[in-house]
Amino acid sequence: MKRMCVVGLGYIGLPTAAMFAKAGWDVTGVDINTNAVEKLNRGEIHIEEVGLGELVKEVVAKSNLKAMLSPDFADCFVIAVPTPHNDDLTANLDYVIAATKSILPYLQKGNTIIVESTIPPRTIDDVVAPILIENNWIVGDDVYLSHCPERVLPGRILIELVENTRIVGGINKTSAEKAAEIYRAFVKGDILITSAISAEMSKLMENTYRDVNIALANELAKISEKLEINTLEVIELANRHPRVNLHLPGPGVGGHCLAVDPYFIIEKAPDESVLISNSRKINNSMPTFVVNQVKKLFNNRSKIAVLGLTYKGNIDDVRESPAMDVLEILKEEGYRLGIYDPHVKQEQVYFHLSTFDEAINDADCILVLTDHNEFKIMDEEKIINCMNNPVIFDTRNCVSITKSEIKYYNYGNLYEMNVPSYTHA
Repeated sequence: MKRMCVVGLGYIGLPTAAMFAKAGWDVTGVDINTNAVEKLNRGEIHIEEVGLGELVKEVVAKSNLKAMLSPDFADCFVIAVPTPHNDDLTANLDYVIAATKSILPYLQKGNTIIVESTIPPRTIDDVVAPILIENNWIVGDDVYLSHCPERVLPGRILIELVENTRIVGGINKTSAEKAAEIYRAFVKGDILITSAISAEMSKLMENTYRDVNIALANELAKISEKLEINTLEVIELANRHPRVNLHLPGPGVGGHCLAVDPYFIIEKAPDESVLISNSRKINNSMPTFVVNQVKKLFNNRSKIAVLGLTYKGNIDDVRESPAMDVLEILKEEGYRLGIYDPHVKQEQVYFHLSTFDEAINDADCILVLTDHNEFKIMDEEKIINCMNNPVIFDTRNCVSITKSEIKYYNYGNLYEMNVPSYTHA
């Protein structure tokens, strides 16, 4: 049985480790989080992802997956640690560097090393490879080094790990081919072989493309607010063009990918990445825009029931979530807050979490910041009975309201301006 060591048991590392274990590999997962290690060895998970709990329980029971606090000998090492940004928005590669150094005592000739962490261009060539070279390894000959970026959607990770096309970028062609053969253990999608630097850049551009397009939608929302236009109607009409696909506006952009990856490009080419940089500024401005709309409706003696802290619906991930920024601004403005998210545990956040009933009780406004399924249809009678002249401001355009006693705002009707719809013969 082939052995694998996965360093980093987060939202990517743990599903990846579990998938290889299901495919028959003997997998050791490594993390500095003692709780994550202990839970995994009990067949439990410390993150939320559809189907992952059942899969981990299965492969741990078969002894195909175990967790440790430090690496072990293996045929393949996968590095899947976080790459946050520093205060100056440059990439913090400390975890990648530490993970690479941690496997050095366990490396053997013929091993394959795969970095799945999202990294700036040239990180494999200029950061990871030199660490191996300094320890007397001939990279691409003694050991094989590649970058294979993840490209999965939370909530569908186990499906997309199998079905999505994978890009494998090697320090040389042999390294890429070795890594590609490893992924063929369970990947049914195409596996594209390229250079490490092309793989690094393609991953960043995938998320930057989405960030830029979301910025366009958010800028449209700002323009429409000023010109008293129904943003959502405009998007729906424009998207009837066969080559147009405008995104929907929201409270900002979050997650460890879209809100972070563009900075890795900006860092390497600041003068050339004007559009990317401006898109980041637009999306970062949206929490303030949301609060400004609240301020037009309510003074800071009001209570705001904030629903949703994660950056997208039906997950538990609050990393870089714009909802957290909205909360900070509301708190600074002096608003009373009731905060509810059915997917988030108290230990994940520093704001006090309430139940739904506690959050809306005596509230003046429900502010929806995440499109969880639980928020799409709410108990309208309870809202009417518990709130003061109930108002909902839905920044995710997801809530269905039927009762006229509840005033409902989203990006389409924030100011209740009736915009005529025109049809042309």
